[in-house]
Amino acid sequence: MPVSEYPSLLRSEEMSLVQLYVPIDVAHATVEELAELKRVQFKDLNPDVNPFQRTYVSQIRRCDEAERRLRFLTTQIASQDIALRPYEDTLALFAGRSGAQALEEIDQRLVESEQRVAAMNGSYESLEKRALELEEARQVLIETDVFFREASGRSDEIRTSFDDTSAPLLGDVEQAGRHGAEESGFGGLELEFVAGTIDRARMATFERVLWRVLRGNLYMNYAEIDDAALPVPSTEAGSQAGGEAKALRKNVFIIFAHGQELLDKIRKIAESMGATLFPIDSNADKREEKLREVTSRIEDLNSVLYNTNQTRRAELVKIADSITAWWTVVRREKVVYSTLNLWKWDQGRKTLLAEGWVPTRDIPVVQGALRQASENAGTSVSAILHQLPTHKDPPTFHRTNKVTEGFQAIIDAYGIGSYQEVNPGLFTVITFPFLFAVMFGDIGHGFIMMATALTLILIEKRFPKGMGSEIPDTFFFGRYIIFFMGLFAIFTGFIYNDIFSLSLHLAPGHWTWPTPANAGDVVEAVATKAYYPFGLDPAWHGADNALIFTNSMKMKMSVVMGVIHMSFAICLNVLNHLHFKKPELIWAEFLPQILFMESIFGYLIACIVYKWSVDWEAVGRNPPNLLNMLIKLFLSPGNVAPEDQLYPGQAGIQVFLLLLALVCVPWMLCTKPYLIWKEHQKVTEQGYHGIGSNGNGAISADDSDAEGAGHAVVAEEMDEEHEFDFGEHVIHQVIHTIEFCLGCISNTASYLRLWALSLAHAQLSEVLWSMTIEGAFEMEGAAGVAFLVAMFAMWMTLTICILIVMEGLSAFLHALRLHWVEFNGKFFVGAGVAFDPLTFDGCDEIPEGVL
Repeated sequence: MPVSEYPSLLRSEEMSLVQLYVPIDVAHATVEELAELKRVQFKDLNPDVNPFQRTYVSQIRRCDEAERRLRFLTTQIASQDIALRPYEDTLALFAGRSGAQALEEIDQRLVESEQRVAAMNGSYESLEKRALELEEARQVLIETDVFFREASGRSDEIRTSFDDTSAPLLGDVEQAGRHGAEESGFGGLELEFVAGTIDRARMATFERVLWRVLRGNLYMNYAEIDDAALPVPSTEAGSQAGGEAKALRKNVFIIFAHGQELLDKIRKIAESMGATLFPIDSNADKREEKLREVTSRIEDLNSVLYNTNQTRRAELVKIADSITAWWTVVRREKVVYSTLNLWKWDQGRKTLLAEGWVPTRDIPVVQGALRQASENAGTSVSAILHQLPTHKDPPTFHRTNKVTEGFQAIIDAYGIGSYQEVNPGLFTVITFPFLFAVMFGDIGHGFIMMATALTLILIEKRFPKGMGSEIPDTFFFGRYIIFFMGLFAIFTGFIYNDIFSLSLHLAPGHWTWPTPANAGDVVEAVATKAYYPFGLDPAWHGADNALIFTNSMKMKMSVVMGVIHMSFAICLNVLNHLHFKKPELIWAEFLPQILFMESIFGYLIACIVYKWSVDWEAVGRNPPNLLNMLIKLFLSPGNVAPEDQLYPGQAGIQVFLLLLALVCVPWMLCTKPYLIWKEHQKVTEQGYHGIGSNGNGAISADDSDAEGAGHAVVAEEMDEEHEFDFGEHVIHQVIHTIEFCLGCISNTASYLRLWALSLAHAQLSEVLWSMTIEGAFEMEGAAGVAFLVAMFAMWMTLTICILIVMEGLSAFLHALRLHWVEFNGKFFVGAGVAFDPLTFDGCDEIPEGVL
């Protein structure tokens, strides 16, 4: 089949299975060129080979190890709040060098950088731990000194404890020699004690354990250390669940006890609970000297910490200038070697054998890329490409641009189209924004939406890779969808004659209002010879029966649009049947479906249009109710009351249409299974069996190699034959028929959402206007101006947040459902596989979760 000159969205691109014979010397350069081209999807020719046993597994492991080092260095850079140099500014770092050469150089630099940074991290962490220990020792010295001073101040209250075993442990310290209290703090009696720090959360447990183990033979005092006093090591820095900065919360404790045995027990218990013990002298002068020494060492250590951190930061700044380029090279090389692992080594030809899918129109471009790869590799021998015949379904590839890619994404989210079937994305470009606008019709709201999208379109060149955040990126990706939705909303707003719940008087209308005789009288509009040229007559705005009129109009309009939309979808089946050379399905499937739809619901919209065209006042009777007519069409066919008659001969036509619809049901039910059975019988009578040397209808690549080069190779095995089960086809067709018949009714009713959301949007807009800004126009003076400005701000804010964003999202989702279920369900199979070409996209970005 010849390829059309211009690509179209009507069907997916025609694909070809190609085979490449690539010399080993140009394999790397070939993969790089094809990845830049983004037009080849390679198949795995080694499905039975374990991933760890493939040819280039060592290179992939090397890339994985390089990624690990890069992840470590990137995390260190991020922890120092160092800005990374953009990738675009690093392109010259490896210009003129192949990927393998660049990877070799990067690997060496990564090893050296990791070793240096890891060594500096180890030194810094050791210094931090030492600084923390010294600060804890300083806090213990301070709090211990405070305790001894307080104990000396309470010497008058201390009483002896040697004569009374129930007295406190320190009760008789003063009695042993009050005159020496200034030297020892306890009157000359030397009591041994243990001092240190412990985590504040464990303090209560620590106290209870000591009390029970020592049976109360101790005296304990503790004090909390200020949270800001202890430095937090960088390895523990971070944020807690509540967003509060992490801090070390510890207590200083001092425990007095009799005897070395008790002191040893205290030390063991303290160490088992994570406490840090410090040797503290009971002499005040020695404690003061020790405090000065510790303070001096802390100052020296802080200076060393600062210098170490600056040295590490300088090293990381140097790495940050190149790390984005390193990431790109490593990730690209990993893609290259992963692709090469899909290829097969041809021992006979001493080349690599590759197979993949290519858009047929791009084969000349691929051949040019192969020649360019050989030039880049410095050899005159390039890869050889030739097409292979195949019976397998190719992947689906739709060639889109920045305008159509958003609409195609809507269809792809429902399902990837089967190869070469009619693509709903082409029609979605128009029908999706139009159905959205039917529910969102307002000139003002549509203009705001269109202006916002137009702004995103005008600045799109500033954000070639998106806006950097998920929600803004979503709106930026759909900027053309939003633009068309706003444009169509303006169009339907003119039809509804609605702009911020007000009406436009662009021309004389058909109705005029006479002057009432008295205030508050009900008046009836008078018809004139003029007709409003486009959309709803502005005289309906504010009328008492406006809601009744617009309700009826929009409800019928939604049914008309729905039936036309679904009928068009059924007609698209004809294009599929003709393209796939199944013309018999036109009369076996399409014809009964379209007749069933039109005999009931096509007849309904014909009656709606006819009812609109008749001047019922001139006829002299009320128009018949179409809903009752449709119900009686099934309940009492052939019986039409004179007062319910819409046109002459109505009863006979309705009987004929009902019988036609009933005939279509067995027509759909039996015809297609019969054709399938007949085709199977025809094949069976011919005695057809699969041919091929391997017994399953396939010509293997190994057997074809023996025939010599230049022969076309069927490189894949044909699908295994399944036993024909006629009952299975019948059941499938029964389900399909029931689903279609019931779906015609439910799907038609589903289009009533167009009426419901349009009505809700108009009423909400009117309520918002009347509750906010309308009353502000009645006030005068400076207060009136201020009140008007405040009400305008409130009205505009609520309009954007509620009517445009929330209502717009609601209308978007309903339009999405109408396309996915009601439209696509009539013809779209969506059983294809997306074309996934080899590409370097995303390789120039740092992976998510690293920063």
